[in-house]
Amino acid sequence: MFCLQVYQRYLVFVTPCFHFFSIFAKNLVAIHPDQRYLEGLLNNDNQLIEEIYRLFSPGIRIWIVQNSGSEDDAADIFQESLVDIYNQAKYKGLELTCPFQPFLLLVCKRKWLNEVKKRGLRRVTKSSDDLSGYGEDVFAVAEQVGMEEEKARLFFQQFQRLGEKCREILRMSLTGERQEKIAEALGVTYGYLRKKKSECMATLMSYVSEKWVA
Repeated sequence: MFCLQVYQRYLVFVTPCFHFFSIFAKNLVAIHPDQRYLEGLLNNDNQLIEEIYRLFSPGIRIWIVQNSGSEDDAADIFQESLVDIYNQAKYKGLELTCPFQPFLLLVCKRKWLNEVKKRGLRRVTKSSDDLSGYGEDVFAVAEQVGMEEEKARLFFQQFQRLGEKCREILRMSLTGERQEKIAEALGVTYGYLRKKKSECMATLMSYVSEKWVA
């Protein structure tokens, strides 16, 4: 029963909405078509950047104005958030695996909440139901994005606790390559690889479960 519970908790951590640990998780999730917006930012594509502003800035402006901000605040937060996303994409290999709208909303929301805290303004209390600029589903996805980011970060931290051999075996196993070829590349038998992989996964799941319960 304990092993089943650990495994169930483990599954929660291996499906992040967008990947924040690209080297390890690149083969776990598919790139979302909205990746084109990140490419537009990276390539300074005026048409795509104008589309981002046209489609997404109005709703974020409404949310910030309804939550102790001004239109100037909203414009600044929107611009700064796009710069942050650009830097994540350019220097940290960010790849989008969820719709761009909730992801951008999450970045803007966090940035504005930090600003509210710094200024000592009234706490943000507006719920997603009060907002005309976004549907409730978009806010739900944005919150899910934030949760998945935290899960992905914790998962990666626990992955780093594994020994070098375990990390190598699990990385190679996630490539989709046949196990026989992986065993050959590692210079081990197929039987040893299966056994070692199982042991490594069990150790990783126990690490993740331990932190998740805590």
